Amino acid sequence: MRSVSYVQRVTLDFSGSLFPHAICLGDADNDALNELVVGDTSGKLFIYKNDESKPWIVRSCQGMLTCVGVGDVCNKGKNLVVAVSAEGWFHLFDLTPPSKHLDTLGYHELSAADDQKLGYKQHIPANTKVMLINDIDGDGKCELVVGYTDRVVRAFRWEDSSECSDHISGQLVLLKKWLLEGQVGNGDLGDEEQKTRNRIRKIEQKIHNGDSDMFDYGREEPEAGEVRDVILHQTSGRIHNKNVSTHLIGSIARGCTKEHSGAGLFALCTLDDNIFLDNDFRCFELFQANGHEEVIACAWDGQTYIIDHNRTVARFQVDENVSAFCAGLYACKGQCNSPCLVYVSFNQKIHIYWDVQLERMESTNLLKVLEDNSEYRDLLLQMNVAEDDVPAVKDLIHKTLYFPEDQLHRLSHDKLPATTSSTSCQTATQETL
Repeated sequence: MRSVSYVQRVTLDFSGSLFPHAICLGDADNDALNELVVGDTSGKLFIYKNDESKPWIVRSCQGMLTCVGVGDVCNKGKNLVVAVSAEGWFHLFDLTPPSKHLDTLGYHELSAADDQKLGYKQHIPANTKVMLINDIDGDGKCELVVGYTDRVVRAFRWEDSSECSDHISGQLVLLKKWLLEGQVGNGDLGDEEQKTRNRIRKIEQKIHNGDSDMFDYGREEPEAGEVRDVILHQTSGRIHNKNVSTHLIGSIARGCTKEHSGAGLFALCTLDDNIFLDNDFRCFELFQANGHEEVIACAWDGQTYIIDHNRTVARFQVDENVSAFCAGLYACKGQCNSPCLVYVSFNQKIHIYWDVQLERMESTNLLKVLEDNSEYRDLLLQMNVAEDDVPAVKDLIHKTLYFPEDQLHRLSHDKLPATTSSTSCQTATQETL
């Protein structure tokens, strides 16, 4: 396992405490640049923009925020910020800045009246834990899926009460309800194989038994007023400890893009240090470091593992304990999104490692890298070192890397054999003559 080091880091101020799912990256203000959304246990919603240490916007919610998200939950063609509290309060915020409020930096200030128009609150069942905004039935419209601490999963859809698209008006309507056998850990969405591509599989991972419950939600609509409970229980034979906590993520692209890549992949991670990576599973967080989607797993002590589709692992160590983590695209510097790792520490700080890039995931050695370098081969010829003479090449590279001063001193004072002569040695000899 290779280790990597990232030094481009910005630190944001955050004085609260939060639940693991109360942090996300997304385009909160519909400017094509992603922001960082964080909700704390006191009901404050913080939106950070770029590398500013202070929040760009702060909103007040009711209750302890357990999960936040960014998406087109109202199906109006623009993203809204969603915050749900443990007490069951569902909050919506439209942070798209009106053109009349924009200043030269793109920031905006809203009056109290405008702020009320851009917010919405509704009470849904309490004890929320996780949230997912996605199209679960293949109709092209987003639904809201909420997992609860009482082993229940509910799917909601937004219904507008007016044709006006400027303000939020409507309500969430319950579509379906599922009851699990164990506690909900987290949830994700993935497409099934081509033979059943007209159906979407919602997977909710149970936290206490290492199994996965798969909910089939087809395109067909239920009858009027009908809310059906569907439970499809699937046990993974690879989980050895049925009492261990688990984490799941899905919809991982097989190639550089999700187009032409077939069905997405899944990851399953158990919290006893096992990660299952194959055609069925992938896990934790996703981001693109080299054009492909990698899987990111972060432990409480800051150990971060980057895993690709070939099960190649790179390790990155953060020097603080981590209370929450997310990864994805964030516009930290400049006017573009870049891959970032976001860590919330216990010291009231948020650390963002930005522009995280990996030239390659797989381990290699210097000789293999140099083989494709034409200048390297030319230098070997000039120094009369055969390219296939591996011991001589290794000795030359070793001395050049670790004893460069000794090499220069030796070349300038000693007459080396022809098999190890160099251009600089030839120059020194000519000057002597």
